[in-house]
Amino acid sequence: MTDTRWPAVAAEVIAEVVSALSARLQKRLDGAAAKLADRPIERTGDDWTLRIDDETVLVLHALGGTVRTADDVRCGCLLAPDCLHRAAAVTAAPVADEPVPTPSEPVPDTGVDAPPPDEPLTPAEAEAVDRLRRVAADTLAAGISGAGSILQAELLRTAHQARLLGLHRPAALATTVVTRLRAARAAEPGHRLADLATAHRELLGATTTVSTPGELRGAARQTYREVGSLRLYGLFAEPVVSATHAGVTVWVVDADGKLATVSDVTPHADPAEAAQLAGAAAGRPVRLGDAALSHRDLARAGLVVQGATRTESGRLGAGAQVRAVRAAGADWDEEPVARLWAEPVPAQIARALTAGRTPHERRPAGSDLLFLDVTVLGPGAVPGSPGPQLLAECAGTAVALLPAHDHPRLAFAANLAALASVPGLPLRVIGRLERATHPRLRLLAAAPAPGRPGPPLTLPPAHRNRVSLGLERLQHADLPPGRAEAPPAAAFPPQPPLHLLTRPLEQAVTGGRRALAGRSAQAAAEGRGLRAVGLGTAEQLLVALHAAAADRERDVFGRLRSADHLGFAAAWLAAARYQEELVTALCAAAWPAEAAVDPTGRIGPVPR
Repeated sequence: MTDTRWPAVAAEVIAEVVSALSARLQKRLDGAAAKLADRPIERTGDDWTLRIDDETVLVLHALGGTVRTADDVRCGCLLAPDCLHRAAAVTAAPVADEPVPTPSEPVPDTGVDAPPPDEPLTPAEAEAVDRLRRVAADTLAAGISGAGSILQAELLRTAHQARLLGLHRPAALATTVVTRLRAARAAEPGHRLADLATAHRELLGATTTVSTPGELRGAARQTYREVGSLRLYGLFAEPVVSATHAGVTVWVVDADGKLATVSDVTPHADPAEAAQLAGAAAGRPVRLGDAALSHRDLARAGLVVQGATRTESGRLGAGAQVRAVRAAGADWDEEPVARLWAEPVPAQIARALTAGRTPHERRPAGSDLLFLDVTVLGPGAVPGSPGPQLLAECAGTAVALLPAHDHPRLAFAANLAALASVPGLPLRVIGRLERATHPRLRLLAAAPAPGRPGPPLTLPPAHRNRVSLGLERLQHADLPPGRAEAPPAAAFPPQPPLHLLTRPLEQAVTGGRRALAGRSAQAAAEGRGLRAVGLGTAEQLLVALHAAAADRERDVFGRLRSADHLGFAAAWLAAARYQEELVTALCAAAWPAEAAVDPTGRIGPVPR
């Protein structure tokens, strides 16, 4: 079979193969990798074969779709194994995700993987954290364009050394930085600059003084624990699409209102086909006991599970002792599902913001989800957004509804466009909080809102009055006929000029340290704009960031001395963490405990 897809490569393999290159070949690596990236590859079983020329063949042996050792990358040229072809191949291939157990491969609870207590770091651990912090600082200072294959490999190498010492969390964060750097350099559709900035912030924060020893050590994998018998009710199905994996996650709730997930996610090597693979996974049978239903069916049905196992993050296991049979589901206005919408909106916002500060592997399942009743307002302008967004009213507050994923082949964008055409439409929705200075929600699923005025959605009976917006497309017949009277126009309060701080933070991520050097005068002027609205700390951090970018020692001949980017990285981290905390506070304030309609009839928050 011939295509352009590459298998994933373990981080330590990339580091080992690239580090073996000579200095002369390292300078040619990025160009060589770009040339190989789109070359056709022939796959036979677990071997991916690429013909370099008439005499040279490159083979990647990827058991289960992942190259796991350097010996699995073989080249027939005379310079092998220290040749440019092997290094270019592992650079062009995607970085493999960290190994975590799938639902079909539960890990017994032996206690071995439990995080150790918060004892002080050993000298070896402290040294590994310091090395990782320095390479992370170098990566940030280089920017997207400067962080090429060699610097990425060095970050993966130090991450692997940290992982061997049991420092799993910073090692995983470093791999995330490399993955998002590659997406940025390749201009992949799913790349978001804010995601890369977040990855840099989390890695630098974890390796500085923010994390405790226990958080640094983390856990190598999630542990499945026995939870007995469960009665589960399906909520919705969510497509999972990343640079290396695709599939589906079904969200379920038990009789006590506790959320859990059933997933089917597998590696892929072609981002263009990830959405199609996610749709195919939704139609595959659930691998849980004897349950005879697909993931799409489970999103509307129920399960009775005996001998259930579950991780701390809510993933259900499917070990040999687990038994499961299909059962009746429940509509969103029936118990125990309806109680998810009974939680007050302010309490939901606080829970979701707290979840955003919690490492993903320790985050309770669904703690970042919001369950809201809204009324569609239609397209409208949102501060800071270049084009119109779908707006809705929730508890008297205007909320921007956004696609949960930007992949163009998922159904999110088309469904939101359909909903925007029906102002006055009452909806019961599930989404993820978008941290912003005005209410924003990444929409995942929707249903008719019970008890709210307005023409409802009319979904087919088989849909059980709900639609998973990433996997299922709303049809014209699902929408109410005609157009309802549009609700009052949405009004957003004035926004502080946070872009004056956010923009240089993102410029540093894009262009590196040099992008901010020599702009101290402009930074001082922008800082005065921040102080004028009461953000004096933001002014100080902005000025300090530009000063750190320009603080480069030179020798007597005017040449830059050996680069030490720790000071710049520390200034960037301080500003980035302040910006994150400020946006969090403004986000919480944007969802008021009470709301009102002003005398003009416009929707807005209660004055404070």
